[in-house]
Amino acid sequence: MKVAEKIALLKEKREKAKLMGGDQRLTKQKEKGKLNARERLDLLFDEGTFQEIDTFIKHRSVNFGMQKVDINSDGVIVGHGLINGRTVYAFSQDFTSRGGSLGEMHAKKICKVMDLAMKAGAPLVGLNDSGGARVEEGVDALRGYGNIFFRNSRASGVVPQISAIMGPCAGGAVYSPAMTDFVFMVKKTSHMFITSPYVIKTVTGEETTFEDLGGAMVHNTKSGNAHFACDNDEDTIEQIRDLLTYLPSNNMERPPMVPMGDSPDRVCEKLDTVIPDDPKVPYDMKDIIREILDDEDFMEVHEHYAENAIVGFGRLNNRSVGVIGNQPMISAGTLDIDASDKISRFIRTCDAFNIPIITFVDVPGYLPGVEQEWGGIIRHGAKLLWSYSEATVPKMTVICRKDYGGAYLAMSAKSLGADMVFAWPTAEIAVMGAKGAVEVISSYRKEISEAEDKAAKTQEKIDEYEKAFSVPYIAAERGYIDDVILPSETRIRLISSLEALANKTELLPAKKHGNIPL
Repeated sequence: MKVAEKIALLKEKREKAKLMGGDQRLTKQKEKGKLNARERLDLLFDEGTFQEIDTFIKHRSVNFGMQKVDINSDGVIVGHGLINGRTVYAFSQDFTSRGGSLGEMHAKKICKVMDLAMKAGAPLVGLNDSGGARVEEGVDALRGYGNIFFRNSRASGVVPQISAIMGPCAGGAVYSPAMTDFVFMVKKTSHMFITSPYVIKTVTGEETTFEDLGGAMVHNTKSGNAHFACDNDEDTIEQIRDLLTYLPSNNMERPPMVPMGDSPDRVCEKLDTVIPDDPKVPYDMKDIIREILDDEDFMEVHEHYAENAIVGFGRLNNRSVGVIGNQPMISAGTLDIDASDKISRFIRTCDAFNIPIITFVDVPGYLPGVEQEWGGIIRHGAKLLWSYSEATVPKMTVICRKDYGGAYLAMSAKSLGADMVFAWPTAEIAVMGAKGAVEVISSYRKEISEAEDKAAKTQEKIDEYEKAFSVPYIAAERGYIDDVILPSETRIRLISSLEALANKTELLPAKKHGNIPL
């Protein structure tokens, strides 16, 4: 064969690979409102930078007549390129090629880019659109999943791992996304579940639909398995690109600085009037967060899950920061099982990737109730204490209003390792609220029981307690608060502290790992 013929053969093979599952299946994919595997990669990477590898991989199965079945690229496209100018590795499953089913060689391709991402210290993005394990390949397919899970675990905390569920994701296929740092889902077209509606009906008799069982909003609101719910494929990919701007390429680097054009000396005058006079009146903590961050730009994570807590990314003086806050608009901002899990995971993600943490506090305590106690609020709440204590990145806390009891400690108190703690004049720092304290303190109870007007005496004691204890100054006198500041000064003080702590180093005791109360 002449050189020209060999080159022509290569070009022919490349063109064949681009056909994926063929025109008919590609059309069906488009009719569902979904992009195909290659279109997704083209959108994900900076134009013209994606380089494919293992294009010509073929499966080796001979069971059930599979030796006669040709699957282009074995149903998955893998490679590397640039996103916002930085190297990223990715795989994109091709549902048009045998349903994107995972077999031995399909898994090998994914494992190869995972290994390369680890060696290069670069993020990994997985675009999942697969019917699950390739049944014809049996245990070889299962071993393939196992190899991927093993690498997910090894890569965790080393390079950012991002999963997008852009179609079906069932059975063993769901575990890999669950082991990654962030999970995106597409509304109406993506689903995740261990057992399908058909299996559930057969085994338990329960009837459900794909959407009700494992749709994007189910996992964003109820299970918390997904962090983002996106409108379509394009929106998903745009949000992934945005998320990567807040993250370093690996755990040995710091996140990139992004010029925001917002003055570090900007005074936030709105914040001086944001807290209501009545402590029972709620307000939106997100208004405070956005006002303080550069250009009011806040990328919320887990927006629809455990809404009594807020987590997400923003920037201060062009530096990436992780933001945590209680939300007085939902359940008065109390901490419950789900909120504790949500915040704890976010803390550990930030700490793994050198992202400073800023915590905005307005918390009346842990949510009381039999269900919470039986559900393990002790264990789940302890995760929060553990995670803040374990984190070695710069940690700054702003106490806006209520900060009571065990929740005071759980929301990044000085005693849990916070580097800088600021309180607003509206801060109420105490073991409990004034009303509860008056009911507990014996001397108060005695005075009230002896009073002719018990209601008036009770209110008098509540006012007395609030004046003496529900203020930030006692904590400030003892050094538990670094300063009481005007709300309008918060942005300036946080930026100053962030810059002062930029080179913070803190080493933990030598150990294999701690035993977090999972």
